Amino acid sequence: MTDFKQEQDMEIEALEAILMEDFKEIHSGESGLSTSNRCFQIKVVAQDDDVDGPITNPAQLALIFSHTEKYPDEPPLLNLKSLQGLSTEDLRILKEKLQQEASENLGMAMIYTLVTSAKEWLADRFCEDSAAEIIEAEEAAKDDIVIPHGEPVTVETFLAWRERFEAELALERAKLMPEAALAAPKEKKLSGRQWFESGRAKGAAAVAEESDEEDEEDIDFDEDDFEDDDEEDMLEHYLAEKTDSSTHSSRRAS
Repeated sequence: MTDFKQEQDMEIEALEAILMEDFKEIHSGESGLSTSNRCFQIKVVAQDDDVDGPITNPAQLALIFSHTEKYPDEPPLLNLKSLQGLSTEDLRILKEKLQQEASENLGMAMIYTLVTSAKEWLADRFCEDSAAEIIEAEEAAKDDIVIPHGEPVTVETFLAWRERFEAELALERAKLMPEAALAAPKEKKLSGRQWFESGRAKGAAAVAEESDEEDEEDIDFDEDDFEDDDEEDMLEHYLAEKTDSSTHSSRRAS
């Protein structure tokens, strides 16, 4: 003769050892079951606490059961309660599933099997939605990524850009100048010979001497006073002067 009481007590001890804090005994008035026998509650989540990574599914339920007199030859009394994220319809569907499995496992301790089945159902029911949401969020993040266009900036490309920029800036400035300024003739510049013969050189030399004596500021000559061939003109003038001087000296000596 089967000792149902002994088998039931052994199953309770095994469940306490395996599930630990997720397993507890509750008052029959809290169970929602029509019984005065001992009632127990098991917390069921879609993912175990020891699994690496964050828990993406927050759904949790309480599986409540009580042994009948002839359990396990009879199915246990079952009730489900949502702890988080489960609707009444979800609980109804899952309860029907567990009752069907209990009928298929008569003759053996089945509570842990029912807990495992409830855990798998939660994962299938809610983790698929979570995976779809994760994929959708990843796609949205890809759309938000700004893809850079153009060539990367290097020293060479920057210098080339700056040269173009300065040329464009000079062109814009030229466009803003009044037409009268652009049409006006430039002042005629003195050649090197004209500058030398005009006496400005002597005057400049005299001023330079006075500056040395009186500690005044030096006179700077503007490069605009000379054309590109100023040095050649001055050299020619100097050589001509030198030749004339030599000729006069030779005539006096003779």
